[in-house]
Amino acid sequence: MEEILDLYQKPYDPRRPQVCFDEKSKQLLAPTRPTLPARPGQPQRRDYEYRRGGTANIFLMVEPKAGRRHLRVTKRRTKADFARCLQQLVDELYPQAERIEVILDNLNTHTPQALYETLGKAEAERLLEKLELHHTPVHGSWLNMAEIEMSVMADQCLDRWIADIPALEQELAAWEAERNRERSGIRWLFTKEKAREKFARFYSSQSGC
Repeated sequence: MEEILDLYQKPYDPRRPQVCFDEKSKQLLAPTRPTLPARPGQPQRRDYEYRRGGTANIFLMVEPKAGRRHLRVTKRRTKADFARCLQQLVDELYPQAERIEVILDNLNTHTPQALYETLGKAEAERLLEKLELHHTPVHGSWLNMAEIEMSVMADQCLDRWIADIPALEQELAAWEAERNRERSGIRWLFTKEKAREKFARFYSSQSGC
């Protein structure tokens, strides 16, 4: 835990961006009957029946101190999808960075091995030269600021029926562009000192948390 909190307390350095990483599934639903448009004194009306279109996966990468985020939609959430997402992070989103500090949870796909299996030894090692992976503790995924951004995204963008992946990508692209234009960041206030006070019973005199 303290490794993550120490990382968050470091001053902003564009050469070593801190990127919080997470993913979320979205059920795809489409109406079975036309939606009736709103009229004066009458809200929009939609039938409660829907048609299932499967699910999609949303990868979210957010740099809280810079107010920058990027979303990637995939059909699945596999090791290969994770590896290609990190490849995009290095080559397209932060090509000038000396090192990218990535904060992520302990999902079984979130490993360097995913890069080796998907991209091969040479490419995996090239990417890992630029990446430093910091995993939150087990049951400590709340330390990942990406969960905060995910909650905002769910409230502002995903609280509606979305029929298919192209429509989902369009909605998310518009939301991403607006948030980035506003440079909406995340101010993290939970420090190592506060953690030691709150979780004092879990600390011993010899070891930290």
